[in-house]
Amino acid sequence: MSIEDRLYTVKYRDTGESHLGVENPDVCADCTTNECTSVCPAAVWTVDPDGDGVPSIAYENCLECGTCRYGCPYDNVEWSYPKTGGGVVFKQG
Repeated sequence: MSIEDRLYTVKYRDTGESHLGVENPDVCADCTTNECTSVCPAAVWTVDPDGDGVPSIAYENCLECGTCRYGCPYDNVEWSYPKTGGGVVFKQG
């Protein structure tokens, strides 16, 4: 089974509010390596090559592993657990 197929089985209870963010967009605009995009196993963080350098965040795909916090060398990622009742729902199998 591919990683994409496995990720498709993960359910996310959307609270309607992202638990991820960028602390300072100017820091992202100056970043040339975009580690936040390369370390995320679920491809939640993406940067448009023709955009302003600030990543788009598809928080609904987040596995809540926290890797993005450690991948950003500028400590510019806002990360918290989703509100009670929301977030990722793992299922064995």
